[in-house]
Amino acid sequence: MKTPSASLFHTLHQQDIPLKLPNAWDAGSARHIESLGAAAIATTSAGVAWSLGYRDGNHLPAEEYVARAASIFRVISVPLSVDIEGGYSEDPATVALTVSRFMDTGVVGINIEDGAGDPQLLCRKIEAIRAASIRHGVDLYINVRTDVYARNLVPAAEKVAEVLTRARAYSEAGANGIFVLGLAESNEIRAIADGTHLLLNVAVWPGLPPVTELAGLGVRRLSAGSWLPQTLWAHNAQLVSGFLQQDEMTSMLEKAAPYSEINTMF
Repeated sequence: MKTPSASLFHTLHQQDIPLKLPNAWDAGSARHIESLGAAAIATTSAGVAWSLGYRDGNHLPAEEYVARAASIFRVISVPLSVDIEGGYSEDPATVALTVSRFMDTGVVGINIEDGAGDPQLLCRKIEAIRAASIRHGVDLYINVRTDVYARNLVPAAEKVAEVLTRARAYSEAGANGIFVLGLAESNEIRAIADGTHLLLNVAVWPGLPPVTELAGLGVRRLSAGSWLPQTLWAHNAQLVSGFLQQDEMTSMLEKAAPYSEINTMF
């Protein structure tokens, strides 16, 4: 079985410019993204959930997600990381078992988030995941998403300090990176990057500086998040509405990728 190296995935976070991760949701989107030059593939949990008929927000059955990861791994040759939301359980041992199943498919990185939950519980999950990765002999890249900004968990003036407090705890538990969803202001990006040993990940967000500036601010990874499937849903709505409500079909024909181009990708 092919095994994209976990060490390669770690190395990709040490470049002069941030690692760009266009997040995929199924095997087809992953293969397409890789064909366009992505150095690694990460999933969007929202996109995966929607594609399987579930709401985002820890509703996705782990067994269906593991199967989806296996199907993605089958068609790509670059490292694969999966966004597992909160781990789909409050029990650290159960979360570690789920992550072990993902590692069995070839996954070399994960995102796991604190949401509105207890950071100390997340620390216990991280510790259990790290122990499982050691048992598996996989140097798993554990990227921890904190929702301090995305959920406005503390007043604005306290956000940087709160992120850094959580980052210290997550680092001690065994994390490699810190993903601050909603972080976009340059001075705050720099303060967080300078204040933690964890490698900083941000997401495409309104007001985010250009990629050329992010490197100088200390960002090591930039995620597309769920913006790709969200945008595609909007485009699909236009095409389907036009098909159902109008006589004119040219917009669908003009915007379609060639059948042969898609088919030969697999």
